[in-house]
Amino acid sequence: MPKVSLKGSNMPSSPIRKLVPFSEAAKKSGRKIYHLNIGQPDIETPEVMLNAIKNADIKVLEYSHSAGIESYRKKLAEYYKSFNISIDPTEIIITTGGSEAIQIAMMTCFNPGDEIIIPEPFYANYNGFSCASDVKVVPVKSTIETGFALPPISEFEKLITSKTKGIMICNPGNPTGYLYSREELELLKQLVIKYDLYLLSDEVYREFCYDGKEYVSVMHLQGIDNNVILLDSISKRYSACGARIGALISKNKEVMATAMKFAQARLSPPTFGQIGAEAALNTPKEYFEKVQKEYVARRDFLIEALNKMEGVFCPKPSGAFYCIARLPIDNSDKFCQWLLESFEYENQTVMLAPATGFYSTPGSGINEVRLAYVLNISDLKNAMICLEKALKVYPGRTN
Repeated sequence: MPKVSLKGSNMPSSPIRKLVPFSEAAKKSGRKIYHLNIGQPDIETPEVMLNAIKNADIKVLEYSHSAGIESYRKKLAEYYKSFNISIDPTEIIITTGGSEAIQIAMMTCFNPGDEIIIPEPFYANYNGFSCASDVKVVPVKSTIETGFALPPISEFEKLITSKTKGIMICNPGNPTGYLYSREELELLKQLVIKYDLYLLSDEVYREFCYDGKEYVSVMHLQGIDNNVILLDSISKRYSACGARIGALISKNKEVMATAMKFAQARLSPPTFGQIGAEAALNTPKEYFEKVQKEYVARRDFLIEALNKMEGVFCPKPSGAFYCIARLPIDNSDKFCQWLLESFEYENQTVMLAPATGFYSTPGSGINEVRLAYVLNISDLKNAMICLEKALKVYPGRTN
């Protein structure tokens, strides 16, 4: 029998989805599961978006331009201007989700064997995208004690070699919910200038910044236009994960011309997704005010509930809708599987994501889990009761 590729063999499985078979078995046994393991919001998608798709007057479902529908890109440029990000429609390539934006950016900017420094913990699929692009991820560790603030720039500098080609961040962050300050980004800028590196920034959660804290984009940083690549997605902004519409944005003309070759090779992004995304730009301001208020309430409840549990510590995030909690457990992978296989409280259990999958350094995150507060507060209350009960009886409890 022919063998699969080495790249395919090395491609990491999703740590977020690897527990799905156990959750499916638990559901078949009749247990209710509270899904805090994945960033799938229960917030309703804006009506204006759904109506545009339902009412699309299309006789032939054609390819769009490889860069995306022009009217959408023009309107999207106006959206960014509302965040003081000055972008021309020609500096935008619409992609099949933020995932494709990241993949194309890596293939555009890096040669096989090049290194990219990423603060960990980071979005697990960065490992997969880098593997597919033959790029080596070099992690620089942030810590739960600092709330996962940007590691000292000196720690970044220690890792820079002749193969280092870029730095990547997620702001606000998945899986930590940390929101980088302007001061932190200015420090990164100096490093980017000093070593002439690319700075890739995944900013899909910009609508979700809390406590009056400022959203600062890498596009706000002066003097590094040719180094910066902004990666975006509508998935979380409009609770439209299934639309599969993202964007790759840069003022670097060579980067955009090269990225376009990859965009042309996949022909075009989804037409219905783009129609919906363009209409979604008309979403009323009240929608986001309501959604942000809801997420703040969920966050505040969840963080308080976690920190009240014996042996649990969870820093308060300032963005996105994730947090990482340290639990009194021996192994987060074992614990998360045990919750699905062996635990129930009143015929209920909770599904979490082991934090090990968000680190690149072996052994990291062994007693940490990521929680996505994407459920209503009533469900969150039940989920926290389940978690507290589970921690009391888990065989691998450490204190």
